[in-house]
Amino acid sequence: QVQLVESGGGLVQAGGSLRLSCAVSGGTFGSYAMGWFRQAPGKEREFVAAISKSGDITHSADSVKGRFTISKDNAKNTMYLQMISLKPEDTAVYYCAAAGPQRAFTTTLTSYAYWGQGTQVTVSS
Repeated sequence: QVQLVESGGGLVQAGGSLRLSCAVSGGTFGSYAMGWFRQAPGKEREFVAAISKSGDITHSADSVKGRFTISKDNAKNTMYLQMISLKPEDTAVYYCAAAGPQRAFTTTLTSYAYWGQGTQVTVSS
């Protein structure tokens, strides 16, 4: 059973930075396309960033482009989301996810089969 555990969330002032980590166990890390999603109170879960199995393709939502960077380290079975220039509207629970093995890359929420428990990011103004 694939398990994903996020860490690195917290409270930060606007303009600050955080790095989220997602540790994966129970599967072959390099065989999964992966992504980050977030959900703010009262809103639907939304796509943030995705990375391909090989790590050579990435894509970010327009709202975070230029501020958030997704990456992964296959040797450590860990994916990251580096976030800079944070804004209050970035406040949400952030989830990491792994897609089913048939997906090389995807940004579609419903294509992700495995999810972490989420980590809270709060950006104060």
